Amino acid sequence: MMRDTTRRYVDQVVIPFIQQDRTREWRMDPAERLAPHILEQADAAGLRTLGVPEQFGGVPLDPASLSQTLAVIATEIARGDSGLADKLVQNWKISVLISRFAPHYRQQEWFSRYMDDPQFLMAHCLTEPRGASDRWLPYNVAEVNMDTRATLDGDHWVIDGRKQFISNGYDASLYVVYANTDDSAGMQQGTSSFVVLRDTPGLEVTRCNETIGGRFMNNGEIVLEGCRVPKDHMLAHNDALGKAGIYFRPGKVLVAAKSLGIGLGAYQETVAFVHERIQGGKVLIKHQAVALRIADMATRLEAVSALLRHAALAVDELSPDADALCNMVKVFASREIVHVCQQAMELHGGYGAMLEVGIEKYMRDALINLHSDGTTDVSNFKIVKAMFPDTAGRYAGPE
Repeated sequence: MMRDTTRRYVDQVVIPFIQQDRTREWRMDPAERLAPHILEQADAAGLRTLGVPEQFGGVPLDPASLSQTLAVIATEIARGDSGLADKLVQNWKISVLISRFAPHYRQQEWFSRYMDDPQFLMAHCLTEPRGASDRWLPYNVAEVNMDTRATLDGDHWVIDGRKQFISNGYDASLYVVYANTDDSAGMQQGTSSFVVLRDTPGLEVTRCNETIGGRFMNNGEIVLEGCRVPKDHMLAHNDALGKAGIYFRPGKVLVAAKSLGIGLGAYQETVAFVHERIQGGKVLIKHQAVALRIADMATRLEAVSALLRHAALAVDELSPDADALCNMVKVFASREIVHVCQQAMELHGGYGAMLEVGIEKYMRDALINLHSDGTTDVSNFKIVKAMFPDTAGRYAGPE
């Protein structure tokens, strides 16, 4: 039912919006890119408020099927636009994080603001200018602790630092910020997380990063200078990366789901094209070379879909192989879908590179997922460490 609801939203709202103006995503004013009705309609369909507790008016998610449910929905939304999928995914994951770790009265305050404004976005601030990949392995040595630091001053925490490459970072209203709170410990034991509202003095949004793909999600950078937040804005003390496991594992699955959605969109448009376009006296699908490519695309999509279901189930069941599988599907999906999108472009011939046709957009969007939530190489390191924890290399710090 949720899949069908999302599919109707994508087919009736998202795809017509994308097709109406292929140049809209290239507007240099980030506020002008995504029309307000896109998030308003997502809100009306119950898609924006996934993960918000029911008592606050949201759509609760059963932990036993959370990753599987979000994967189905994210796949469908990314079929329409991957930037929009990423925009919503951040809200879903942070809603789960806040509902799990924030005091009830703060949940009431923050979720009330979120529910009242369909344009309210949330952002997860982990990546920094130095050592982004360190956060994903993680190395867990003191040498690679967060540069962003938080110190306790009376009944407030004071945060100083800089975060970059933050999804929703440019236009979010609420940020979950990770900071070092214990210099003497490794990153796993010395990192805390805080909720920081956009209007908090000392938080400044400094830029919108202009990316090659996923451009309906405004990636941004923020600077925190003497940013004071009350003690009860802390979500996790010194073990934030461990508690964020409820966020990180499903996050890998969701990157794969977004990749799959992009591939499905490219495939469906290509199938329609090869059944309509006549070349050499017959429709393209009747040419053997074209038929072979279509079969290859379909096979890759099925393989990604199968591994995605397997990994999502493993994450929901807390299986011992969940760490390896969620990284495997992230890497596998991102690579396979780039190949699918390349085939789509080539089957469209010269039209494949034309902005007004839209096939090139799938390729641009697919390329983003090669490094989202960790680079391919870092993800492979995590796979090896999950399979061979006693013999895999440490990758950082003295041997």
